[in-house]
Amino acid sequence: MSKKTHESDVEFVEALAKLLRENDLTELEVVREYGSDDTLNVRVARQMTAPVNQTQMVAPLPVAAATPAAPVAATPPEDPALHPGAVTSPMVGTAYMQPEPGAAPFVSVGDKVAEGQTVCIVEAMKTMNQIHAPRAGTVKRILFEDGAPVEFGAPLMIIE
Repeated sequence: MSKKTHESDVEFVEALAKLLRENDLTELEVVREYGSDDTLNVRVARQMTAPVNQTQMVAPLPVAAATPAAPVAATPPEDPALHPGAVTSPMVGTAYMQPEPGAAPFVSVGDKVAEGQTVCIVEAMKTMNQIHAPRAGTVKRILFEDGAPVEFGAPLMIIE
């Protein structure tokens, strides 16, 4: 950013933070150009934390003896984005299962798909972008709700 300050920049960053919260996004990045030598690069991000389940909270118990405890093997939940058959969103937008309201969905769980077949669409800036199957296989999981906002890189479905 140049040495000039823009009063609207603070309001702009606050508006981005509000947009982040209201749309349940984890990150936004924007470049605002004021002129040839005057730009503002803004990246607003937040860390998502899992809600605490109140029914699982346990009061601390006194320890009777200093006995070494066996390590508990905690397996983190599987991240669908890391699955080798994940089809991810190439952009931020709104994901849809069918080409238009009331039409049959492109695919359903259990459907066989061919490489390059349209499996869903992501609307971004009033443009419908077809998302194609990167490989042939069977749709194992669909990871978004029809009409839900999606982020860049968000897993949309698993094809094995």
